[in-house]
Amino acid sequence: MSTQQQAGEATASNFNQTNHNGGGGGGGKEEEENAVVSFKDALWNGGSAYDAWFSCASNQVATVLLTLPYSISQLGMLSGILLQVFYGLMGSWTAYIIAVLYLEYRSRKEKEGVTFTNHVIQWFEVLDGLLGPYWKALGLVFNCTFLLFGCVIQLIACASTIYYISDQLDKRTWTYIFGACCATTAFIPSFHNYRIWSFLGLGMTTYTAWYMTIAALVHGQAPDVVHTGPKKLVLYFTGATNILYTFGGHAVTVEIMHAMWKPQKFKYIYLWATVYVFTLTLPSSSVVYWAFGDQLLNHSNAFSLLPKTRWRDAAVILILIHQFITFGFACTPLYFVWEKVIGMHESKSVCLRALARLPVVIPIWFFAIIFPFFGPINSAVGALLVSFTVYIIPAVAHMLTFRKASARQNAVEKPPSFMPSWTAMYALNTFVVIWVLIVGFGFGGWASIINFVKQVDTFGLFAKCYQCKPPAHPTTH
Repeated sequence: MSTQQQAGEATASNFNQTNHNGGGGGGGKEEEENAVVSFKDALWNGGSAYDAWFSCASNQVATVLLTLPYSISQLGMLSGILLQVFYGLMGSWTAYIIAVLYLEYRSRKEKEGVTFTNHVIQWFEVLDGLLGPYWKALGLVFNCTFLLFGCVIQLIACASTIYYISDQLDKRTWTYIFGACCATTAFIPSFHNYRIWSFLGLGMTTYTAWYMTIAALVHGQAPDVVHTGPKKLVLYFTGATNILYTFGGHAVTVEIMHAMWKPQKFKYIYLWATVYVFTLTLPSSSVVYWAFGDQLLNHSNAFSLLPKTRWRDAAVILILIHQFITFGFACTPLYFVWEKVIGMHESKSVCLRALARLPVVIPIWFFAIIFPFFGPINSAVGALLVSFTVYIIPAVAHMLTFRKASARQNAVEKPPSFMPSWTAMYALNTFVVIWVLIVGFGFGGWASIINFVKQVDTFGLFAKCYQCKPPAHPTTH
């Protein structure tokens, strides 16, 4: 039996032990109880390749769907489309690399007799096991900071989005409200339990994407619409880093894999999830830009330009629910880290773990109130955090893990069929590192920081209602 098969079967075994320990009743109630458990498992306990696909696709696109037209207005139509495809494929490659490193780490640990019952493997632990404590610290800092600000972005997006249904409350007040709502994700134990939420989230985003596309087509081009494309380098690289952020959602890859019954099946799941995401992002972003052109430069949320109808209100509500789900996706790994710090990770009490997790939400809430800059903050996070967390660090870690001939010979995963050799893998990883370091972190960081500072200068920290229309003053006679 191969090591990969052992790893997959061990995962399935651990899953079954975790979820079915404790026994059950007997006698005449047995069939009824089994039916209840089966229904609960169908909605609550996921671990198949399909669950992983829904999780990846649902997590990859939510809030960014609303900001991509803004990014295309900064980039121009051609660059906007090409960069989505380019970064989508690059993100799929580094997600594959992360999956390979997870399988390698798990295989080595299981050969040492380590079991992972009631313990979720995380990215920083993979780096620690393969490369040592310094890499563990590096992965922990970048991954946690990125996920924290990923949650901040989802919270800001909730306030920005609901404002287009009800503007009686300002966006800061809505941030307070949704911060409390999102704290309830602490009661979802792990990625096993996102089965129904992932399915619903992707359906909601699919509706929103096609609503945006159809609504923009029905609206037609705005009067005197202008498509100037990239006006300044600052705007160009700001838009590019938002797309880098869009397809850098695989910071939770390890946790999604660990929730699978057979994690070796994950390797190409992220790629197929990305292909589906293309069917949502490419039409909606390009058609909205075609309809409104340069107006989008001052409207980072596409809902602000689309006409108010019941269809738009439905899209707003659905994307809000999905943003809540995506908040949970990004925050769950942070919950795991905090549980491990305070010694609560292996507790079997869902309520006790949920209470212990609540302090994690407080800094997220705080940063969302300080920096409510929906759109520009995506680019800043993309350049400064995503570039390292899910592109540079995985590529370098893969090259270092397999730098010795013995490591390559004993590798659990050999180069994929479309890669002719280890040399080709090293060449591609080197390209990813150089490109993202120069274009993503270098130029992207420069542009996004300038744009971010401009937002602070214009609206100030703790802005009460970012990019809101000024209240209409009654005319005096």
